[in-house]
Amino acid sequence: MPDVWGLAAIGAKFALYLSILTSAGTVMTALLFRLDHHKDFALKFALLGLVATILTFALRGAVLTGDVSGMSDPEILGLLWSTPVGTALALRIGGLALLILGLFIARSGLWLSAFGGILAIWSFDHVGHVSGRDTTLLDIALTFHLIALAVWIGILTPLKRLASTQETWPKAADVGHRFGVIASFTVPLLIVAGGYMGVILTGSTAAFFGTGYGQALILKIILVAGLLMLAAANKLRFIPNLRAGDPRAAKHLSHSINMEWLVVLAVLGTTATLTSVLTLPT
Repeated sequence: MPDVWGLAAIGAKFALYLSILTSAGTVMTALLFRLDHHKDFALKFALLGLVATILTFALRGAVLTGDVSGMSDPEILGLLWSTPVGTALALRIGGLALLILGLFIARSGLWLSAFGGILAIWSFDHVGHVSGRDTTLLDIALTFHLIALAVWIGILTPLKRLASTQETWPKAADVGHRFGVIASFTVPLLIVAGGYMGVILTGSTAAFFGTGYGQALILKIILVAGLLMLAAANKLRFIPNLRAGDPRAAKHLSHSINMEWLVVLAVLGTTATLTSVLTLPT
């Protein structure tokens, strides 16, 4: 069982993943599918991301000193600033600041916001288990993995909003169909990237099944499999039925999206645990 600092680290990392991926995914899907009503949603999660970023950094100081004083100790925080942890902090703050700025720019703002979101996502390459491996392919796999997940998260709320009223059902069906086409290419790559990272990080089948890290990774795989099943139901049944004008399909799609959100939260919670308190197999 993690101690109080471990639990705090898991909570902060969960908030960090949720806020960065949701805000970045929201602006990227708004750009890809020309969606409206994204500004307030993206802004809320970007602001949460700034808070989570600072809290995560400060908690590193507390872990080093073993008490709450490390969260505000200038010497400790200055030491952290000179490490990759400081680089990640700068990328997250800079990226989220650009994302927020872009939300208030009328014409090219979404492009700036999307760039800021990708910059914030790229910060995860600089800290954590992947950062300890000097492998460019692993860095690329992680960045693609997170961007693909961000786009998946980003489409959920707009799609549910469009499916909530009869007037926007055609738009919901169109957006869902177009996202399904993109997912047909990106999801297999997402699975390959995740599998590649799992093999590289665990190192062996025995480590995969016989360690806490490996078991948590198995749980994450099971959750992702459930997410894929829900997505398949959307693509193969609910979206086609909605395009055909079936009013029941909109309700089924909304329920499916609610389930997807629950599974996404579980995936992010498992990932936060993996990257906060569990160590790689040796």
